[in-house]
Amino acid sequence: MITAGEFRKGVTFEMEGNVYVVVEFLHVKPGKGSPFVRTKLKNVVTGQVLERTFNPTDKFQVAVIERKEMQYLYNEGDLYYFMDMETYDQMPLNKSQVADAMNFMTENMMATIQSYKGNVFSVVPPTFVELTITDCEPGVQGDTTKSSYKPATLETGYIINVPLFVNNGEKIRVDTRDGSYMERVK
Repeated sequence: MITAGEFRKGVTFEMEGNVYVVVEFLHVKPGKGSPFVRTKLKNVVTGQVLERTFNPTDKFQVAVIERKEMQYLYNEGDLYYFMDMETYDQMPLNKSQVADAMNFMTENMMATIQSYKGNVFSVVPPTFVELTITDCEPGVQGDTTKSSYKPATLETGYIINVPLFVNNGEKIRVDTRDGSYMERVK
């Protein structure tokens, strides 16, 4: 059990049949009245963010999120297959479970599979990935200082905004947290 007074960023707990992670917290001790804990919580399954205020003595069940590094193998229709590198067991996951992670994943790439009580709820790709541009307008010579962008399609089919000097067939580094262009890769 954990009390609301022990909340810290990243703590996971069960509340009202759902699992939440603490995104932000603030312990408030007003001049009059009793202290309270103001939090911003994220539902780990649905991604819904909500703000709640708790009494510091409120108790909750701690939720243990299992994280496992697995290798993405291939997809067949709406099933995406991942392999445990220790046991070589393959695990098929539905499109809803892999969601946005597949925008940045190519075959044989490692990913973190997150589950709660044996039920997988998300796939987290590496923070930075290197992908090849398959379709974009030609780069313009000398356009290296402007901060204007153009759309480009990556090898995964995801469309990203890149600087004007980036060309078709080039490999770029992408930040998977927000899907943004980082740099060209030599």
